Amino acid sequence: MGSLRRPLLVIALIILSVVVLVELGALGIVSGSQVEIGTISEVLPEGDIQEALNNLDDAQRNELNRLAETDQPPGLAITFLALVDGILLFVLALIGASLIIPERVHGRIQGIITLIFSIVIIIVAIAGALLALAAVILMITLLLAFPFGTLAYLAKFGFFNRDGAAAILAFIMLLKICFAVVLFLAHQRFVQNIGLVLLIITSFVASIIVGFLHGFVPGFLVSITDSVAAIILAIIAIIWAIVFLIGSIISIVTSVRARV
Repeated sequence: MGSLRRPLLVIALIILSVVVLVELGALGIVSGSQVEIGTISEVLPEGDIQEALNNLDDAQRNELNRLAETDQPPGLAITFLALVDGILLFVLALIGASLIIPERVHGRIQGIITLIFSIVIIIVAIAGALLALAAVILMITLLLAFPFGTLAYLAKFGFFNRDGAAAILAFIMLLKICFAVVLFLAHQRFVQNIGLVLLIITSFVASIIVGFLHGFVPGFLVSITDSVAAIILAIIAIIWAIVFLIGSIISIVTSVRARV
């Protein structure tokens, strides 16, 4: 590794680990608040909402009250960022492990560990994408089912905590910038690693995608675009995992042939 500055590499690993932990904990950090039924009229024309509310029977009104009293969901996209950044963390961890584990041993186990990790990421990402797709279908179905379905959507999904999500995304982006700078200072030759550079760029782009899909639609639609962002992130993670899966298989086959 030549003039690698190991303390800086460790710091880069710590920063990226914090990023992934924040993303995984986003569902608890970015929590919505309870909504009053009266505030529903703020997100759609008052006349339509008032007329729909006035025409509800007691059972529908009670169900709407129950939905409105629950905490609003913070969304999935920020948590799904951990799929992409988790892959980057894994790659950096392999680089760090090469400094501790003998090269001969590291070369033998790297392919197997990468194979297992890639399969796990693919399974988790597919399951997550299906979950997010189901959420999108549910929310769109409710939104279009006027009047009660629309009111139910607004009560449960219409008040996404966009400010809280933006604060978390800004913090994550700041940490990623610090990570990139520290990694470059650890060893300038990391820039020559095309795969690593592309993965870092993907990490930044993934955060930008989430921020964009949170910001370009009216507030009552953010829950839908957030789930769309989660699907996109899952697809990105699957693509990268497939790349690593293929590479690990090639590595394992090459290692087996070398022994023979």
